[in-house]
Amino acid sequence: MAAAKPKTTTVTCPKCGHSQREPVGAYSTICKACRAHFRLDEIKQPTKEAAPVAPKKAAVEKRKITCFQCGTDLEVPVAAESTMCKRCSSHVDLRDYEITQTVSKNFRTYGRLVIAEKGYVLNTDSRVGEAIIKGRFIGKIVADRLLEIHSTAHIKGTFDTGRLVIPAGNRFRWPDTLHIGGADVAGELVANIVAKGTIVIRASARLFGDIEAANLVVESGAVIVGKSRIGKQVSAEPEPRRAEPRSRRREEADKTKDAFQRVLDTLE
Repeated sequence: MAAAKPKTTTVTCPKCGHSQREPVGAYSTICKACRAHFRLDEIKQPTKEAAPVAPKKAAVEKRKITCFQCGTDLEVPVAAESTMCKRCSSHVDLRDYEITQTVSKNFRTYGRLVIAEKGYVLNTDSRVGEAIIKGRFIGKIVADRLLEIHSTAHIKGTFDTGRLVIPAGNRFRWPDTLHIGGADVAGELVANIVAKGTIVIRASARLFGDIEAANLVVESGAVIVGKSRIGKQVSAEPEPRRAEPRSRRREEADKTKDAFQRVLDTLE
């Protein structure tokens, strides 16, 4: 019966780099090329290649929303277009909409509603995440995050928003007091504002009206004509307003603006 062959391993001479086979468990050997003596435990044995590590999946960015039906707080991926409430199982729309024609519809989405200059939304009671109004709007809208209004917008009805945005180069006039979460004004705004949060008046802004807000930030170069009350508790509900002819309210706003213009003319 043939004897079993001893197990061997490949070693490399530390002096000349010659490789040769040696029995497993040998203590030392002599290089067959340069005749140098060396110990096997002094040689760095080749290590097994580590198995490739699977790349970690990137964390999915999420945002918080509230169910329209039952008010349950939900976390959904930012890229999702819809979800289902884990409590009442109702469908929650997360898509964006752009209106370029006449539409009579109620929108319920945490996405963005854009009404283009040629768009017309009427007879609506909508709630959206963000809204940009450049066209005509008749009805009621609540924009949770922000509501951006351009000069070309024609709005009849009511609106509420977490932050009102008037971009630079745009004008907006509203006869009633605006009860909103906050504002970012870079254009011209003619209205009285009551905000529960912060109002930011950019350097390019002109504001004609009274301000009541928790915080007010005014950049250098901004123009404000009106009284302000900052840092006090702001009423969340609008105060009852006496019915006045629309023409009278517009005349009062024009007088305020004309008075400011006279001041500018004097300074020039």
